[in-house]
Amino acid sequence: MPNLAINGGEKTRTEGWPKWPPDDPGFLENLKAVLDSGVWGVNGEWTLKAIEMMCDFHDANHGVAVTSGTTALEVALRACGVKVGDEVIVPPYTFVATASSVVAIGGIPVFVDIDPETFNIDPDAIEDAITDRTAAIIAVHIGGSPADMEPIMQVARKHGLKVVEDCAQAHGAIYRGRRVGAIGDAGAFSFQSSKNVTAGEGGMILTNDPDLYSKCWSLHNIGRVPEGGWYDHRVMGFNYRMTQFQGALICRGMELLPEHFELRARNGDYLRQRLEEVEGVELQKLTHPDNVSAFHLYIFRYDPEAFDGLSRDRFLQALGAEGIPAARGYNPLYREGMFADKVNTDEFPFCPPFYEGTVNYKEVSCPACEHICDVGSFWMSQRTGLADEKAMDDIVDAILKIQANLDELEEEEAAQ
Repeated sequence: MPNLAINGGEKTRTEGWPKWPPDDPGFLENLKAVLDSGVWGVNGEWTLKAIEMMCDFHDANHGVAVTSGTTALEVALRACGVKVGDEVIVPPYTFVATASSVVAIGGIPVFVDIDPETFNIDPDAIEDAITDRTAAIIAVHIGGSPADMEPIMQVARKHGLKVVEDCAQAHGAIYRGRRVGAIGDAGAFSFQSSKNVTAGEGGMILTNDPDLYSKCWSLHNIGRVPEGGWYDHRVMGFNYRMTQFQGALICRGMELLPEHFELRARNGDYLRQRLEEVEGVELQKLTHPDNVSAFHLYIFRYDPEAFDGLSRDRFLQALGAEGIPAARGYNPLYREGMFADKVNTDEFPFCPPFYEGTVNYKEVSCPACEHICDVGSFWMSQRTGLADEKAMDDIVDAILKIQANLDELEEEEAAQ
């Protein structure tokens, strides 16, 4: 009689998982307040309140509310002075917007490998990628776990480069006692549907640099300047303004964030401890012991050798059958068609006279990233961390159950 649920055995977990977005009446109350106000767009109070709450929580002096996390990156990079043909260093283990935002403003993404234990960009590999065309570094706090900002900022300042933090997954994350978002020159946040604070869509730029703030504000507001009038357009700008409805949803999300943040972190700590019982599976390592991840993703390292060579994808099938939903995660970005097809192309901005270098993303190789993406990792969503301690036990018990019954999976693979 089979033990594993994938073969007809009893499931480890039969309970469901928390909903996202959460059922909370405060969201509807805020939306109704916007409707009743009659001010749905510019000159409303809710986006200003959302900016204030984000700045206060993340120890930032200035914020600009925009339409998405992608536009937050684009505006921040433009404000940092990235021009057509400039190179921007990015990790390949991230959502595509990290790199596509660079291309959208005419820049050239240069991929630098990740640390195989933290999944964040490897600070030691950054300097070798810097050329006289490099203008900025994007430090992604992947899964909500902060990148190692101290050495990244050191190499950036040494070479006169700007640093933009990609905080799309990192609302509230803590690096060496500081909230992320204003450690670099600017931080870009997302409020897309899956994010730990969500408005369906939306984004925000945080910074402690008043000049950078002024540039971001002008770029997102059709070229107006903070001290100017309504029809005073002094620079080339765009309409990337957030609606009051999004601002209202963010305000309620920020009220809920401290409790959610603490719960995700507590479950993450407990899960990390319980995984010490499991050979071959461990949580993403922090870049510093004092860090606290926002746990937008619970990212796991997976060692097939500890499972008698069981493939990561077959393992995930068995885990899902046990009632534990998980996913394989990203592909290396340079393998995506929008980059892999760029080989000595005449496509803007990769070609002369816009770019003085050469482009061949097929030749890019980031071994740590490739191993992680191909065989060595999986992840669970932030909803996982909003469950209770028993749910964390179910995750570990399901993994141990699979490990104890590998013969059932080996037989199935052989039959296929």
